[in-house]
Amino acid sequence: MAQRNAASGRTGRPPVTSRAEILAAARRLIDRDGWDRLTIRRLAAELGIGPTTLYHHVRDKEDLLLLLLNEYFDQVPRPDLPDDPRDRIVAAAVLIHDSLAEWPWAAEVLTADGFIAVLGDSALSLVETILAGAVDAGRTQEEAVDVFRTIWYYTVGEILVRARPRRPVDRATFFTGLDPARTPHLAAVGNQWPALAARDTYTDGLRALVDGLLAR
Repeated sequence: MAQRNAASGRTGRPPVTSRAEILAAARRLIDRDGWDRLTIRRLAAELGIGPTTLYHHVRDKEDLLLLLLNEYFDQVPRPDLPDDPRDRIVAAAVLIHDSLAEWPWAAEVLTADGFIAVLGDSALSLVETILAGAVDAGRTQEEAVDVFRTIWYYTVGEILVRARPRRPVDRATFFTGLDPARTPHLAAVGNQWPALAARDTYTDGLRALVDGLLAR
């Protein structure tokens, strides 16, 4: 029996029948190499199967990413949200931010036009919460979409900037030697800038942003 297996090229790996196994392998590849290098062929090699076999489970890379995102959002805990519309919007946006901050590549995937429209109920429920909060606060349906989009851009931008590798910084010389006559505020901040820029101000900024959007 062992000789027949060797002759036929079988390695003894059981056939892939589980979506969970496929998604786990895709997550390994993304964590190791980045989502932009994920391909059906590389995923099939990771699983030890042929690409044709994998196509029985996923249609293409976009379908695979969608499965990964929906599985991830299905597992995100959902706390009770506040009754106040403004606080509800803030809480939902913070939940989106904190979830995607753990998976920054997902935030980048979701910047593609139209991708949000194919997400599952778990992810869309957070979008619905923000829209409903804006309407409850007196905005029209159209204005509620603008509220969400502005919050979304702020949130994704913050995640992607912080996720990028940082170049080494000599804090002792950062913004030193500036001419106070031309850039007085930068000169005043000087080498405090790296420490100030590293602070987590997302939630404070979000509250100010939501207040401004709802007050228009």
